[in-house]
Amino acid sequence: MKPNVIIALLVGGVIGFAVGKMVAGPNANNAAPAIAAANAPAAPGAKGPAPAARPGGDDQTVFKVPLDASPVHGNNGALVTIVEFSDYQCPFCSRANTTIKQVEQDYGDKVRVVMRQFPLSFHQNAKNAALAALAAGEQGKYWEMHEKLFGNQQALDAASLEKYASELGLNLEKFKADMQSPKLADIIGKDQAAGSQVGVTGTPAFFINGRKISGAQPIQNFKTVIDQELAKAQGMVAAGTKPEGLYAAIMDKAQNAPAAAPAAAPAPAVRNVPVPADAPARGANPAKVTIVMWSDFQCPFCSRVEPTVKQILDTYPNDVKVVWRNEPLPFHANAKPAAEAAMAANEQGKFWQMHDKMFSNQQALDRASLERYAQEIGLNMDQFKSALDTGKFRAKVEADAAAGNEVGANGTPTFYINGKQLVGAQPFDAFKQVIDAELANANKLIASGVKVEDVYARAIADGAKAAPAAPAGAPPQAAPPAPAKVVDNIDISHAPVKGPKNAPITIVEWSDFQCPFCSRAVPTLTEIEKTYGNKVKVAFKNQPLPFHSNARLAANAAMAANEQGKFWQMHDKLFANQQALDRASIEKYAQEIGLDVNKFKAALDSNKFDAEITKDSQEGMQAGANGTPTFFINGRMLVGAQPVDAFKTIIDEELKKKK
Repeated sequence: MKPNVIIALLVGGVIGFAVGKMVAGPNANNAAPAIAAANAPAAPGAKGPAPAARPGGDDQTVFKVPLDASPVHGNNGALVTIVEFSDYQCPFCSRANTTIKQVEQDYGDKVRVVMRQFPLSFHQNAKNAALAALAAGEQGKYWEMHEKLFGNQQALDAASLEKYASELGLNLEKFKADMQSPKLADIIGKDQAAGSQVGVTGTPAFFINGRKISGAQPIQNFKTVIDQELAKAQGMVAAGTKPEGLYAAIMDKAQNAPAAAPAAAPAPAVRNVPVPADAPARGANPAKVTIVMWSDFQCPFCSRVEPTVKQILDTYPNDVKVVWRNEPLPFHANAKPAAEAAMAANEQGKFWQMHDKMFSNQQALDRASLERYAQEIGLNMDQFKSALDTGKFRAKVEADAAAGNEVGANGTPTFYINGKQLVGAQPFDAFKQVIDAELANANKLIASGVKVEDVYARAIADGAKAAPAAPAGAPPQAAPPAPAKVVDNIDISHAPVKGPKNAPITIVEWSDFQCPFCSRAVPTLTEIEKTYGNKVKVAFKNQPLPFHSNARLAANAAMAANEQGKFWQMHDKLFANQQALDRASIEKYAQEIGLDVNKFKAALDSNKFDAEITKDSQEGMQAGANGTPTFFINGRMLVGAQPVDAFKTIIDEELKKKK
């Protein structure tokens, strides 16, 4: 694969990691496809949506956000009302819940929180969880269930929901009856409609006295807006507005729906990424190229990229330095203790030894295991334990994460190569292309008299100067909507197809059996097939991504099953067992679906379908499918694990054309 194609796989937020923002509206065509960072809510490595424009800065827009009869936590006379649109299965919402609780603790009666339900369609348990919270609310325990759900995001099945209800002392018969109540389902529908009306396209979304903050942003971003709104509210009260009527008074003058968005300023090609003097580093010193990486010891994508980092250091021993910064993700229970343990080892000069131990043992990062690794690498155990017990390096770890957020490191791993961002567990060639370009630039700077130790600062400064700027005094212009890409004449003559040959709608999917986002799209397509029946046919094209170690084998297995007329049975087996796509498991699936196993094995041994899979991938890239999943609906491109309504919008439009 050419380096420029590899770079094309980089979307940076999304997956994700998601970004990663979970897209819920039919027009939200930026739902992250599965790419290098795998930026998605369900995928480890995704931290959350990239922050919008800095809250409290230029965006003072106040949206009209009704409260209706939504659950309220706090004083009805509070000067600041925070309305949250949330999804109980969304990891970013769980992370933000911790932030909101801290806000409530810090501001007391000055703030109240109102919850509105916004379950995303690709979270299979999200709607039932929302129903469970509302059903608990029918018995006066909404907020208790709210905390149960966010505290147990991996267990939101029906049995678990009933267990939580029982633990809260609810009347189970009433709880189960309310879960089925059209009244509660209607509340969720109204909440989603209300959110869409004010521009909510992902979760979490917050409106602070009507001012919007998108995503799991740092608490300081919330405090900036809250403090501004408190000052305004105090002025209104002083002028005679009663606190209980304050929110209504603000809403009277609020905007009904988002105005057309101004054209976004282009992201800087080079970011001013700080390199603390005490950050762990290895490689050349001074270096012509400095790579600052934000990483998480419990993140599987971070583990996957470590051999690539080693290859970089081995390839450029005299030119490249790698600097480590901590980004423990909130849904990795052991990531923060592991980060603190690494910094405690750093204090004793053994960061990289502890680093290697933890990445070699990602499934065992509990306290006892961390102490064992410390002992194995020869640390002073009393000093090490004391550092963990006292939280000596907690602030340092949190400062690293905050610094990452400031420069746009919204998932792990994220790298900055002389300030140029590269997201995810990318292959070596993706790094090499950027490193080589930066080396050439560094050599020019050195030839002009810049000292090697000053190259990094100069590269950052020059990059900032080169960033395009808006003309001074130019008014913001509405960004014209980008036309959806249409690709005609996609060849599906050799692709597995299901549905009538003469169906008016053809959906061509480029997919990867190891991609979690592709798995998420499977039930969406199933729903589309049920809804539209013989009006739709679906064709499958293979696009195994290079950093998914079993994806190509799985693609070969699917095509070998196709040869025996059982592609879709194998397709379903592979997506249902994404964590077990090794050769032995795949042969087991072949046996289970009744294939001639000897013929199947021979096809795999001979790589019989490898050329066809490569051709699929190349055709996908030529069409613009640079990540998975990517769909073409009668040639109209739709990227990522989008909600079912996004598909329906295009399908309905295409059906009207046919009429």
